[in-house]
Amino acid sequence: MNHIPVIDLAARHTAAGKALLAKEIGAACATSGFYVIVGHDVPKELIDRMIAVTNAFFRLPEREKDLPSFRSAGGTTARSMDLESPPDLCESFTAHVTGELPESEREQLGDYRASWKQANTWPRDPSDFKETWHEYLTALSGLAAELLRLSALALGFEEGHFDERFDRHVSALVANYYYPQLTPPLPGQLRRGAHTDFGCLTVLYQEDDLGGLQVWQGQQWVDVRAIPGSFVVNIGDLMALWTGGAWRSTLHRVVNPLQGNTSSRLSVPFFYQPNHDAPAENGTAGQWITQKMEKLFLGVNLVAASTGTSGHIPATFDSNPA
Repeated sequence: MNHIPVIDLAARHTAAGKALLAKEIGAACATSGFYVIVGHDVPKELIDRMIAVTNAFFRLPEREKDLPSFRSAGGTTARSMDLESPPDLCESFTAHVTGELPESEREQLGDYRASWKQANTWPRDPSDFKETWHEYLTALSGLAAELLRLSALALGFEEGHFDERFDRHVSALVANYYYPQLTPPLPGQLRRGAHTDFGCLTVLYQEDDLGGLQVWQGQQWVDVRAIPGSFVVNIGDLMALWTGGAWRSTLHRVVNPLQGNTSSRLSVPFFYQPNHDAPAENGTAGQWITQKMEKLFLGVNLVAASTGTSGHIPATFDSNPA
């Protein structure tokens, strides 16, 4: 049973509709921290093209994917929670909104090493990969901005309450390719280990009828099944912080397919991340996200303890598929 609410955004073009949607979003964010949206107006043609070119890229020979924006292995999202686990069974490709800025402008986005200060690197094949990703980045940036304005209303603020924190946002679009599992995973090894998201809002497209995403809710893992044409939305650590913990940055993971299922799976999350100098606990948003990313990819020796995030984190949980 899917316990994640489905919210139809079609009513957002009137004041009364916005008020109703804000109430629904506020209730979802105060409980599970997750909801599913339909009626979002992102063209199906663009979504289908995005999935097609991205799948085509990941299925290229390894030598043709040798780009700084591509990661084949090594990271594990569980490390961002100070939990050790084997590497995630996933490949990924990342592009940042800021990755198209001139180098002189990117260098001003924090006086520390950060992924959004790198130029985007694009594959030559498929030939329409870059164009499609640019269109999708633009569409998802607009959608996330609308969701943030509805979130402000849900919190009792004016629609533009968060605008000044996002006028130079450093958002990232990531494609996660969960390749066919032809050999058994290691004990505790998942396609994506349990974690909370680091930023403000995540807007995720996952391929229809290919399960795997689970949310920790009510002391159990709950499946988030794909609804055709929908996006899954969840809040991250920074939004939980900004709401004083009233909204939840919730633990989630991507489990392995059932034994014998050798299909691949693609999910494309858009991480709506604020300006690098937006406020965060004991520093800035950029510093917070960078610290999390360093844990994820650099394999720092960590202690399984409190992470300082605002999300609900169970003391123990089963790292194997439900």
